[in-house]
Amino acid sequence: MRIIFMGTSQLSVTILEALVRADYEIIDVYTRADKPAGRGRKPTPPPVKEAAIRLGLPAYQPVTLRTPEEVERVRQLRPDLVVLAAYGRLIPPEILAIPPLACLNLHPSLLPKYRGPSPIIAPILTGDEETGVTLFILDESMDTGPVLAQKSMPISLEDTGETLSLKLAQLGSELLLETVPRWARDEIKPQPQDHSQATYTHIIKKEDGRIDWSRPAVELWRQVRAFQPWPGAYTTWKGRLVKILACEPILSPVEGEPGRVLLVPDTRHAGASLPAVQTGQGLLVLRTVQL
Repeated sequence: MRIIFMGTSQLSVTILEALVRADYEIIDVYTRADKPAGRGRKPTPPPVKEAAIRLGLPAYQPVTLRTPEEVERVRQLRPDLVVLAAYGRLIPPEILAIPPLACLNLHPSLLPKYRGPSPIIAPILTGDEETGVTLFILDESMDTGPVLAQKSMPISLEDTGETLSLKLAQLGSELLLETVPRWARDEIKPQPQDHSQATYTHIIKKEDGRIDWSRPAVELWRQVRAFQPWPGAYTTWKGRLVKILACEPILSPVEGEPGRVLLVPDTRHAGASLPAVQTGQGLLVLRTVQL
């Protein structure tokens, strides 16, 4: 089976490595362009490009797929299947029509819930108890195609955006390797999504990490967990930026102005105290912060 892989993030790397370990023939790896990063703004390759080079695979970084030349390039590669995982770019219909086994997208949520660019952190922010992965046939709209298979998993109270991403990448690898052979043997009937149940996510920006102390403590706790490692949850103290890396919400009969700092007993260490911040509802106990 000749496969073109398209992906960008660290989650994509896990999926690509799983396909290679399973001895699938990866004929090309598509990924996004290098981006400036760090203080020197040096062009930095996406994780998938680094993985492709390490695995001895070609890495291709087109600016767009919406030109006749790019469509013809895919056609000349003669893929049986195109697999996408966190590629971050819509695929034109001319390319969708090329592989006989379709273009399959691995999405880290239980579609139709959490369509769009931020499906991993959305269930943490919402307080969901479970999430999962969906393998579906790509169509011209965003995350709307018929579903081949899904797998769910619980979200722990300690999960962050980073830890959940790692877990979903592993779960997605398992789902992909279980499903592709059955799909190739025509053993799966794609199931249409219930579009009336769809929810959508948006692109996360740096300012989304700023803490609004008027919100309930439990929502801020979810925000701190969801936005690790990026954009991080932050506030200001004496004019300086403070990142909140670990915290916990507690109910409190104490009422005061949101943002007021006070000391509370540390429930994990007898005789010790921790700073806590009054929120719109309850206190947020700060365990790890960074100036």
